[in-house]
Amino acid sequence: MSQEQQQIQELKKALYLPVIKEIVEGWAIGKPPLASTGKPSGYYRLSNYLLEYLLAEGSFPTGIHAMPEGVDRHNNIEPSFPVDFDQIIGERTLPELVGQ
Repeated sequence: MSQEQQQIQELKKALYLPVIKEIVEGWAIGKPPLASTGKPSGYYRLSNYLLEYLLAEGSFPTGIHAMPEGVDRHNNIEPSFPVDFDQIIGERTLPELVGQ
């Protein structure tokens, strides 16, 4: 990846992160927080999945996707779980870089 492409990826990441946080915070409502993070199990996996998807595809995922299994800080396996992106994204639009 060229330096220019890396810079564009970093700009997109900065642009997408607030929207990702808003989406994942909405998903987290009503889910019990973990004592270690204060966030529900899967919060960071969903955040990372959504960021990687947006950077690769340039659009929101649609339909139901299975989040990958995870490993907590104690090396315990955290199970995969389904996420309905149509439901958690709703009517949001993806911000775009000017000139892209």
